[in-house]
Amino acid sequence: MSAAKHHPKGLTVLYEDRDIIVIEKPCGLLTIGTGRDTTRTVHSILNDYVRKGDPRSRNRVYIVHRLDRETSGILILAKSEANKIYLQEHWQETDKHYVTVVHGILARKSGTISSYLAENSAMRVYSTSDHAQGKLSHTEYVVMKEHRGLSLLAIHLLTGRKHQIRVHLSEGGHAVVGDGKYGKDRNARANLALHARSLTFTHPVSGRRMAFETGIPEYFTRLVGSISPNELTDKSRE
Repeated sequence: MSAAKHHPKGLTVLYEDRDIIVIEKPCGLLTIGTGRDTTRTVHSILNDYVRKGDPRSRNRVYIVHRLDRETSGILILAKSEANKIYLQEHWQETDKHYVTVVHGILARKSGTISSYLAENSAMRVYSTSDHAQGKLSHTEYVVMKEHRGLSLLAIHLLTGRKHQIRVHLSEGGHAVVGDGKYGKDRNARANLALHARSLTFTHPVSGRRMAFETGIPEYFTRLVGSISPNELTDKSRE
């Protein structure tokens, strides 16, 4: 066990072994830095964590997938490049569930949104009819609760494109609450109401199926009131 000062500050470790680490990322933290942004990230925090404060250590973590800065929830990181490659090559077998709050009341209470998603030079993702330009994407949803003009949705992400959930819901007229990029919440709210709630995947070494699940963020209950986590899980997987 490492000293407390080397625990990853600001992150919740859900599971760790010699091959992988599973964490819960808070809203507002980048998964990995960019050339323009060198602030603390999940990647930098966990690199320091696995090195136990020793800058000469060769230990490091490898990014398997990403969550947007504004999105909270479960992330898997690998402790070797081989494990990273395995997890990425088997990513379509990974079961990904989100929860989100959107504007408006949906006419259809469940369904699957499908479109070809592309990205323009301004790094904005959009649906296109050009099948050669876009990548086919599927977002399955179930309405869990409606409250004061907002809807709580359980999302089953059938593919994993950049900004997929935000774009699919926004283009359908129901932008995610707090989304200033694809919605109309220009700095109106502090948080994006999108949370990666559960993840089920195959361990890269043992081959064992592993499942992790988090609670519903308190921010969501402020928007739509309380809801039973068991009810959310059961209804979203009917």
